[in-house]
Amino acid sequence: MFELAQPFYLLLLLLLIFWGSVAWRRTQGEAPAWVLHHPGLPAADEVVVGGTRQRVPLLLTLVSFALLVLALAQPREVGDWITPPPEGRDIMLLIDTSQTMSIRDFKLAGGEVERLDVLKATIARFIEGRTSDRFGVIAFGSHVATLTPPTFDHTHVIAALQRLQVGMLGDDTALGDALGFALKQLQPGKLRPVIILVSDGADSNTGTLTPAEAAAVARHLGVAIHSVQIGSDLFATGRAPVVRDADSQPGLSELSRQTQGRHYFVRSTEDAERVIQDIGKLEKTLARPAQTRQMREWYWLPLLLATLLLVAAHIVRVRLTP
Repeated sequence: MFELAQPFYLLLLLLLIFWGSVAWRRTQGEAPAWVLHHPGLPAADEVVVGGTRQRVPLLLTLVSFALLVLALAQPREVGDWITPPPEGRDIMLLIDTSQTMSIRDFKLAGGEVERLDVLKATIARFIEGRTSDRFGVIAFGSHVATLTPPTFDHTHVIAALQRLQVGMLGDDTALGDALGFALKQLQPGKLRPVIILVSDGADSNTGTLTPAEAAAVARHLGVAIHSVQIGSDLFATGRAPVVRDADSQPGLSELSRQTQGRHYFVRSTEDAERVIQDIGKLEKTLARPAQTRQMREWYWLPLLLATLLLVAAHIVRVRLTP
């Protein structure tokens, strides 16, 4: 579809028509512009130049001015609507790297693999499928480390994820501190920030900030905590049974409930895929309406033709000048 971006410039054509009609009438009453005398010709055969030929430069000039007016009106071709990318959210990945994440209770390609290896592969696919979100990675054990703050550079995030090693930050679980680190780096927006907490569910037994305190801050900031408890054997080798009393800190499921998140159990690679897909459906991106369309400008074409006609009119006028 073609349109004129500035159609009011076409009003200049009225002025051009008036000026052109006046100039055209003047050429009708003009005497011959010049007479060609040649010694070999008698006076009766002298060549008179004028009349119709005098109107050629005027006609070329009028057409070129009309094309200039058309160029000012900015003809353009209107294409399809340009859909802007969806607006995403901040997603912080909290990964437990304590010793229990090395337990080989997952099967992949017929062999047993560590919990952390399954986690890396699954989350990497999740990141690749959400181009509009900012991702960050925090690893925690006895200590907490930010491997990357929230960023749109997903290649960097996946590289940071692949560098995770079991025991790199100690064998304990500083869950409260890890949540505190994440909450400091998340930025509120139109869509609520999200923390995806992946752990085997062992008690938080170190750190200065308790999980209960971190959950209170998350509720205040409107941050959802989705907890993923990974491991097929709740009492696998290397992990102590979880025993809680009335005064104990909230577990993973309670952290999610208090922050309007969800709690998941992952006992197989298939479970891991389903959990990530469910979180993706739950935390959708925000589609933005299209506000601009594809445009192809054509003003240059009448401008080019007008320039050529003006040059042609000048050449003709020079040739007709005695």
